[in-house]
Amino acid sequence: MTAQQTDLTYRNPILDADWSDPDVIRVGDDFYLTASSFGRVPGLPLLHSRDLVNWTLVGHALDRLEPADAFATPRHDCGVWAPSLRHHDDRFWIFWGDPDQGIYQINAPEIRGPWTRPHLLKAGKGLIDPCPLWDDETGEAYLVHAWARSRSGIKNRLTGHRMHPDATSLLDEGKVIVDADRIPGWFTLEGPKLYRHDGWFWILAPAGGVETGWQGAFRSRGFFGPYEEKIVLEQKDTDVNGPHQGGWVRTPSGEDWFVHFQQRGAYGRVVHLQPMRWGADGWPVLGDDGAPVAVHERPDLPPQPPAAPATDDDFPGGRYGRQWQWTANPGDGWATQHSGDGLRLTCVRSADAHDLRRLPSILTQRLPGRPAVVEVELRLDSEEPGARAGLAVLGDAFSWIGLQRAADGTVQLVHRFAEGVAEQERDADHPRPAPEGRALLRIEIGSGARCRFFHDVGDGPRSSGQVFAATSWRWVGALLGLFALAPEDGPGHAGAGLFTHFRITAM
Repeated sequence: MTAQQTDLTYRNPILDADWSDPDVIRVGDDFYLTASSFGRVPGLPLLHSRDLVNWTLVGHALDRLEPADAFATPRHDCGVWAPSLRHHDDRFWIFWGDPDQGIYQINAPEIRGPWTRPHLLKAGKGLIDPCPLWDDETGEAYLVHAWARSRSGIKNRLTGHRMHPDATSLLDEGKVIVDADRIPGWFTLEGPKLYRHDGWFWILAPAGGVETGWQGAFRSRGFFGPYEEKIVLEQKDTDVNGPHQGGWVRTPSGEDWFVHFQQRGAYGRVVHLQPMRWGADGWPVLGDDGAPVAVHERPDLPPQPPAAPATDDDFPGGRYGRQWQWTANPGDGWATQHSGDGLRLTCVRSADAHDLRRLPSILTQRLPGRPAVVEVELRLDSEEPGARAGLAVLGDAFSWIGLQRAADGTVQLVHRFAEGVAEQERDADHPRPAPEGRALLRIEIGSGARCRFFHDVGDGPRSSGQVFAATSWRWVGALLGLFALAPEDGPGHAGAGLFTHFRITAM
């Protein structure tokens, strides 16, 4: 038994971390899920399950963000927005919107690749949340997408296109097929997922904003409308705020399920699983008569051993696991392989060492959604004054603890932070000697993502600084990060930080 399930039931969220804007499909007996990755690299995570409850991370579909120069530095709210995952013509397809570039697609013969390079299907500003449909009844292909007002001045409407079946081009100029400004009370309609069922075209799409909104369903006999609408999932008297945006999937036995997210502040967008059925009126019914469920009978699928995306890492041979992402397109030599275990991060020279939010060379993973303890051992292998390495909690505000080479040649344990409005970090506690140049670093993450920092430099564990409340990063949940830095103007190689035994354990 785990905290998420028993033999007969499961508990939401099924993915208790920031797997934003999930979409899900079934191929045979396997379920696959992808999610937004924004400006982190690699992008487009790929998760696998056999029971819709236990998920593992099997890879990423996007090695680098394009155009490469635009993502050489962090752009935390840009990049990959709200992807759609589909399987058609014996290939996997992912479509996503980059709000500054347009709509991209990639495809692959297997979920682990090789994936094609991104193809820009529709160029333009503010084009987001695309979803394709290949209609098996007619052989036609379609695409629907939403709009981001921040780039286009347009929102609250969905645009539809006929698409070439090979998804290389669109066949018309597009037409607004749902204008939610004409629906009383509806605003911020986005995130459409397009399906064909029971003779209808269906669009499952959220509205009302990520923290307070609802899940809508739209149906029409023809793709270009007119569509009628219905709210099919909303908070009601539960504690699941803004339940919406996700995908519908059917099991081999014919059960229907809906996967969606819930916005949880610094934890980001966690993933829930809702039962789904078709009502007597032909409309989908999600959750408990339209309200999110907290605990429910498991899907009618073969029992699976408990599983979750990996978090711990011993970094064998200097390689890091799939759970890690850089905050921008990575540079050469940031992480070097070697004969032993441990992550050897090069002390990258930067003029922005005073502000971790500006740095592309931070290796990150998601903040756990439940209270947890994060630990890692660090050795600073650098003789350069000002070189530093550490463990961070990153968001609009950040805090980190680690080691730094002082001007007098000694190594110090330092703890620094920056508020969301601050342009550079400052001390969270007084520096203290780390005579062996190594430390055990620890963060206890309590309820409300309140973080307390600890260190052990050889004389026992000690707490450091005040409690730090983690914050989100625009639409991205807070991240855990490992980094190594050096002053910009020094000569030659600046050394490295060696991280070993990274662990996340439940509190």
